[in-house]
Amino acid sequence: MRLRLETFHPSEIAFLARLGANGRRKGGGRVGSRRTTMRSPGRPILVVVVVIALAAAAGAAFYFQSHNGESTPSNTTTTNSSSQWRILYVNQGNAYVGENNFSSLISTARSNNFNTIFFQVYRSGELLYSTDQLQYFVAASHDANISIFFAFYLTDPSNQIPVSVYSLGENGINLDMSILSPSVQASILSSVKSSYHSGKIAITTTDFTTTLKPDLLILETYQEPADQQYIHPGIIAGVEPLATQNQQDYEQQVQYALSHSDGVMVFDYYGLSLRGY
Repeated sequence: MRLRLETFHPSEIAFLARLGANGRRKGGGRVGSRRTTMRSPGRPILVVVVVIALAAAAGAAFYFQSHNGESTPSNTTTTNSSSQWRILYVNQGNAYVGENNFSSLISTARSNNFNTIFFQVYRSGELLYSTDQLQYFVAASHDANISIFFAFYLTDPSNQIPVSVYSLGENGINLDMSILSPSVQASILSSVKSSYHSGKIAITTTDFTTTLKPDLLILETYQEPADQQYIHPGIIAGVEPLATQNQQDYEQQVQYALSHSDGVMVFDYYGLSLRGY
């Protein structure tokens, strides 16, 4: 049986040592409920010997445990895995985020435990940023240990995804194209799969029965509880702060998404900031 370091707390070892030296402690504290039977004269010495032996064994166990690469984390999560997707969507149509206020976005993402940002860089046929700006966003995100996907909001079949933004260090791209017909969406996804190899491909959609197969499929399940029936493993569920009643309702929806799907996407940064969650 392996001895664990936490078998005796330092305060307990000190207490037992005092107990061996003084015989019996009177009243109060943790020992108040312990039995106070008389001890033979030789027992205090035995207690001290046992305490020293156990302390030495615990120290040896800790040494071998640490040198074998085993450790016990100080904080463990039992409800959700830290590897789940926790995505914050930035809709530039609600509130524009540029270089001057990108640090505020990063701060919000970190304080709310997001590990990924879907950053909208293309809206209705227009690329919103230069290459230098996009590289800055990527570097700032990665410095904060946050993944960043370039999000493309496609509203017309004629919209052309600018391949110039590929391979700028982003972790993936997101296609936001629910407004288009299923056949057009399928065609765009097929084209992107054949040309984009720098990261993962995600799709955000309001079509809960879509047959599209990207790397990440995010369903915009913003209407609770009606949309809960569509939340299941294999997809990432959506939560909209502006559609929640209060912070408790928001947190419950986030927790439901994390517990019943592969993660959560919060839409969007503007709504989250406005509500102050």
